[in-house]
Amino acid sequence: MQASDFSYNLPESSIAQYAIEPRDAARLLVTSNLASHRFADLPQLLRAGDLLVVNRTRVRAARLRAVRDESLGSVEVLLTKRVDEERWEALFRPARRIRTGVTLKAGDISIEVLGDPTLGVATVRLGASGDLEAAIAESGEIPLPPYFHGALADDERYQTMFAETIGSAAAPTSALHFTPKVVADLTESGVGIVTIDLEVGLDTFRPMADGWVADHLIHREAFSVSAETAAAVNATRSRGSRVIAVGTTVVRTLETAVGPDGNLRAMTGESDLFIVPGFQPRLVDAMITNFHAPQTTLIVMIAAFLGNRWRNVYDHALAENYRFLSFGDSMFIDKFVR
Repeated sequence: MQASDFSYNLPESSIAQYAIEPRDAARLLVTSNLASHRFADLPQLLRAGDLLVVNRTRVRAARLRAVRDESLGSVEVLLTKRVDEERWEALFRPARRIRTGVTLKAGDISIEVLGDPTLGVATVRLGASGDLEAAIAESGEIPLPPYFHGALADDERYQTMFAETIGSAAAPTSALHFTPKVVADLTESGVGIVTIDLEVGLDTFRPMADGWVADHLIHREAFSVSAETAAAVNATRSRGSRVIAVGTTVVRTLETAVGPDGNLRAMTGESDLFIVPGFQPRLVDAMITNFHAPQTTLIVMIAAFLGNRWRNVYDHALAENYRFLSFGDSMFIDKFVR
């Protein structure tokens, strides 16, 4: 498979440039029959006994405006991943202004550059007089997607209602459509909801370079599955009900943490699972996801679950004016190609 096999024409006009309100007014396309719904209809589309699994990570205020001295002006430092207690991976803009060894300041945060920013992602060492996460939250900005040129009245609109644990560089956008009303209706319908943590990285959204898909180096993302979630997933499967992943991050987490016996394990680790056509999921029975950018690993995962029908689904969504990418509409993949 070539990366170009997973490309398609995405007009600028189809990329959502505002966040629809209320959240559950977003459209929801059921892929098996191409029926169009509103996300608020989700409880009527699921079955009693189904279990939804959502990613509860919260987007970090990871965009820092840093300075070395006034003559250089400001430099944007985008924290993409925490390596350990002090070291992080980061992108710089403009990178040409910064050299290895310099120290920048962003509010109360010191940023020592350990790698060469002109080579791409660079390692930095961060320090603060108090709690570092609190300092980042105070000095940083929420990094909205680069293709989103609109404005949000409140940064919380780029957080899901489940967001609790700080760690992601981008939102798990498939869960942005949930509201307390939808959750209450799901509960009344006998549908359960449990959570996992996966720290969404920016590599998720980057297009694959031309060439063989097998040559693409998949990003690694930290994840955690609690004992309570593992027990709920395993109980759901044992009674023959469906496990429905809300988003690609949940799919990767569950299919990484499944054990040799087919049960979900409570664990913490990193996932570099690259789901490509031919993959047979062991835990996930269905998924809810947004419409993704061309030639990305996310499209490859969708093709793994829909087969060649993914093009028909995307062509239909474009023809019917569905809104694409982070603040766009969603689809319910209720049947996988086996």
